[in-house]
Amino acid sequence: MRTVCKQDLCTGCMACVGKCKKEAISIQDTVSAYNAVIDESKCVSCGACERVCPNNHKVNLNEPIYWKEGWAPDSIRSKASSGGAASAMMEYFVNDGGYVAACLFRNGEFVFDITNKKEELGHFVGSKYVKSNPVGIYDKVVEKLKNGNSVLFIGLPCQVAAVKNYMLAMPNNIRENLYTVDLICHGSPSPKILKLALYEKGIDILQLKEIRFRNKTNFGLSSRDEGGEYKTIVPAGVQDMYTHAFLTSLDYTENCYSCRYATWGRVSDVTLGDSWGSNQIDREQEKGISLVLCQTTKGVTLIQNSGIKLEEVDIEKALEANHQLRHPSIAPETREMFFANLSKGFYKAISKSAPKVYYKQKLKEGLIKFKIIREKTYKIEYKISFK
Repeated sequence: MRTVCKQDLCTGCMACVGKCKKEAISIQDTVSAYNAVIDESKCVSCGACERVCPNNHKVNLNEPIYWKEGWAPDSIRSKASSGGAASAMMEYFVNDGGYVAACLFRNGEFVFDITNKKEELGHFVGSKYVKSNPVGIYDKVVEKLKNGNSVLFIGLPCQVAAVKNYMLAMPNNIRENLYTVDLICHGSPSPKILKLALYEKGIDILQLKEIRFRNKTNFGLSSRDEGGEYKTIVPAGVQDMYTHAFLTSLDYTENCYSCRYATWGRVSDVTLGDSWGSNQIDREQEKGISLVLCQTTKGVTLIQNSGIKLEEVDIEKALEANHQLRHPSIAPETREMFFANLSKGFYKAISKSAPKVYYKQKLKEGLIKFKIIREKTYKIEYKISFK
């Protein structure tokens, strides 16, 4: 099997698929890894796929020149997973005449789209703890830039690297109109895992209008169908196992554990994440606080014009709480066991790889179901500890 980059280390950025004019590349999702497979009967060895690959052609990384923490106005912040910095930036950018390209949930998939309409920006809001599919978005970005428009591209670091590689042949004066934001990334699992986890709970992902992975510091999977309200897939107070697998780095694709973009040097104009370990009062932390890093002067200008309330941040604490700014996530010893049992079912795999957590939460869910204990309304929070 001939692949665009080293076997099992494909990021799934899809840039090679978009760049290949012979349609010779397909992405193979084995659940534990992605591979960009080349059909040699169609390949003409032009090298275009290798040039856009963020593994083969590493984009220059720049260390932050400016860092703050902050939050958007309450009207924006209340709808965001964290402090709403990305939402505020998108709204400012569109109001200033530009386009925004980012990820959204549509027809059972997490895909990318581009818009200059303020009323459509809400589709991009919220964390996505799953690998998305950016196929087709890079050509849309190129088209907008060639037509003289400015574009704000928001994605994972590997996706930002891909879009920048995609633009290398364009003149500098056109590329300057591309603004990039990368999101601090733990890693991302195959969408097949999410689909399976939902299916085993009786939920068809194709019937859902929205999926929410968290609400501020409350991490948990909830879904909404047409005309319905958000419903958690387990009772309040019980941690769902999809979230547990994600937060413990159990189910990411193989490339994530050696990610070259999980470092202090960043690939974008602006990096956004959660300001874990903030010194702000509890009330502000409960509403969500964004960590903002800027690597370029145009990134600084973008942030300062976006209406975000910016405060000083203890960058050492931020680094300690966001290990992805120092190194990639580390695969737990039980990862191989998880994937070895996944063919038997998602929850079977979890029960084998994390039995104590699984059976504790299963017992709690059963006690609530049979009204032996009451359903709690307390939050299941992602705890950060400092040395």
